[in-house]
Amino acid sequence: MTRGTLSITGDDAADDLLNTDGTALLIGMLLDQQVPMEWAFRGPATIAERMEGLSPEAIANMDVEEFVQLCKGPPAIHRFPQSMAKRVHALAEILVEEYDGDGANVWADVEDAKELKKRLAALPGYGPDKVKIFTAILAKRFDITPEGWEKVAAPFDDETPRSAADIDSQEVLSEVRMWKKAQKAKGKSKKD
Repeated sequence: MTRGTLSITGDDAADDLLNTDGTALLIGMLLDQQVPMEWAFRGPATIAERMEGLSPEAIANMDVEEFVQLCKGPPAIHRFPQSMAKRVHALAEILVEEYDGDGANVWADVEDAKELKKRLAALPGYGPDKVKIFTAILAKRFDITPEGWEKVAAPFDDETPRSAADIDSQEVLSEVRMWKKAQKAKGKSKKD
């Protein structure tokens, strides 16, 4: 996997895991809802610390309820640790069954963004916006640009600092937050 340039958690080791491990990146994006981005993207490192590594096989082979308890912490990996732990577990099972236990294989051999979109949309918790943002993360932070990525990622393909795909420093994280706050004040979403 190409080393990425995400700088989102405020923790160098957690960011390093995201930038070098496709499974961590997929889990971080999966957790990115209804919690601060730093908390969501720190989740993979928290799981890795508790499991002495981040292995889809180890997660998939673990009893779901045991994995839920691991994710509850303290600290919890998410505001809703039970439901999100179950999604992470389901993701790990798919990675083992369909992608040889490596998250990066989800995008490793795609030739066009339509195929990437199809693969991402089949993952637990990856709705339309997550698929768009994750595609933009791959393009902007990892230089993984399958043909047509801009169309699949739009509007997150632009230069506006609006999502995790744009964050390569704590300064940009602040810009994204300010932009989102301004959009909310105008009654608009991150897609507008």
